Amino acid sequence: MVEGLGRVVVRAPGKINLSLVVGAVDERGYHRLATVFQAVDVYETVTATRLEGAGSELTLQVDSDVPGEIPLDGTNLALRAAEMLRTEYGVTEGAALHVHKQVPVAGGMGGGSADAAAVLVALDRLWGLDLAPGELRTLGARLGADVPFSMLGHTALGRGTGADLTTVLTHGEWTWLLAFPGGYLSTPEVYRRHDEIARAVGRALPEQPEIEELQFQALSSGGAAMLGETLHNDLQAAAFALDPRLEPVVELAEKSGAFGAMVSGSGPTVAALVEDDQHAHEIGARMRQEQLVESYLVARGSAPGASILEES
Repeated sequence: MVEGLGRVVVRAPGKINLSLVVGAVDERGYHRLATVFQAVDVYETVTATRLEGAGSELTLQVDSDVPGEIPLDGTNLALRAAEMLRTEYGVTEGAALHVHKQVPVAGGMGGGSADAAAVLVALDRLWGLDLAPGELRTLGARLGADVPFSMLGHTALGRGTGADLTTVLTHGEWTWLLAFPGGYLSTPEVYRRHDEIARAVGRALPEQPEIEELQFQALSSGGAAMLGETLHNDLQAAAFALDPRLEPVVELAEKSGAFGAMVSGSGPTVAALVEDDQHAHEIGARMRQEQLVESYLVARGSAPGASILEES
């Protein structure tokens, strides 16, 4: 451990997918992907505290500003990240982990992945491992494609399973209405339905999925209207089929003047790019009035990746 360091606090962002293009299945059985991630200023905050004494225990507590069940056993990504780091580098110390959740649970915004990213950064510091950022991201990729992106933050192109990241140049800020109809969609089930739909219409999945060049131009220029036109998600039709409540949410956002709207990732979060906070709240209030969503929030991208807020 770093001499005298007993507590590290790290914050990591949730994400949305501005584009998600699904390609053919690779030799490991995973779909090849091309996706543009954007981190938004909705955060998970992890506090890692040194345990007094010689114990090697790992403990986890969670408090949450959002509804939903959060596992506290070995399936929790925060604990899995801690165990993986400890095993990989032969660490014998333990730590008490506390997670403060603000990213919606099971909403397709990578909250669990942000927890894992924050834990890896916090424990690397607490345990004095001094790993390079690239090494931590490679480690995080074992837990899922969203983990290394939450470390990197801002806006990035993801390839392969999404974990092969390249930073994308952006200008300005983007205001997002994030709408939550409630419920849960299983990511594997969404991909299965996507494949069924593709087979039914005779559409072959590309060997090398690509993002539309216009999206990169929009991000570089800061043109919200242009970016809105380029929002794309190959999984949206599958998400609509599995949860018919989602399509009316997207339609209302578009009819209400959003630059663009779509299901983010495998859903069920709907992300709408809007002019400003006032515009977001107007549309969100309309969605609630028409009982299309349980809740919504307003967020900005592109937010920084996992970062240390405090250490002592």
